[in-house]
Amino acid sequence: MERFAVKRGLIKSMGGNAGLAKLATAYFDDINVNAEGVFTGSYGLLVKVEGSYDDAGKLAVDVVQLKGAELGAFLESDEGPQKAMESRRRWSGFLDEATGYNAKQRGDKAKEDAKKFSKAKSAIKMAHKSMELMKNLDQSTIDKAHELIALLEEKVASGNPPSETQVKKLNDLF
Repeated sequence: MERFAVKRGLIKSMGGNAGLAKLATAYFDDINVNAEGVFTGSYGLLVKVEGSYDDAGKLAVDVVQLKGAELGAFLESDEGPQKAMESRRRWSGFLDEATGYNAKQRGDKAKEDAKKFSKAKSAIKMAHKSMELMKNLDQSTIDKAHELIALLEEKVASGNPPSETQVKKLNDLF
């Protein structure tokens, strides 16, 4: 499952998952939508594309592509190479419209999120080490630290990057 940042306001202007499913019909074949608004489709190399906007405002997609011998046979067919290129073009076009960002912007957003996760993990590790080494901490500071650590760990576990403010609050305790 991949998750992509979505430009602010795009989900609402598109009409949520219903609009996303409608967009998918322009790029993929055999579109089906379930009761939760999750669409599934396919095209060429992309055996199965399943996607929806999640509660965090991100595009969540699961893609299954041809591999191994099946991929070899597909590419050796008469229209295989052209259909493979078209599969890539459609996938990229779909992501551009569904997120409001081009490929470079999506990459930049992913790097930003990775940096936020790294900073949060580092702050948690530093807080644990500080609490272990500092003997003169009062109980209220320790309790506050544990509260902030739990919040950050919850964010990291759910796949949502914590804000810089949340990380800064933990760092400022020590």
